[in-house]
Amino acid sequence: MELGNVEFEGIYCFDTASVRFAIYPDGPDGARILAQISENTLHDEFGVREMGEQLTAACRKHFDAILPAAIARYRADPHQPVTLTHADFRVSPAAPAARAGR
Repeated sequence: MELGNVEFEGIYCFDTASVRFAIYPDGPDGARILAQISENTLHDEFGVREMGEQLTAACRKHFDAILPAAIARYRADPHQPVTLTHADFRVSPAAPAARAGR
């Protein structure tokens, strides 16, 4: 999937303990879709230790892995909220090892 130069647009949401971010599944001229990833998922899947507002920077750092997962989740059911969980990053046994090298 070609993602091109995608800028990270995200905010930390204290009330949901997650980072909410924008994705553009059909490119920059297409619809802007909101997605989110929880603190727990960032901690467990990416080894992130930051908390609160600092999670936005951590999400930006790992956006190359988060963006394709969010687009895949959106395309699987465009009428449902895009909330990434651990399952979205379990595509292959090699995936965690590949992320560990980042």
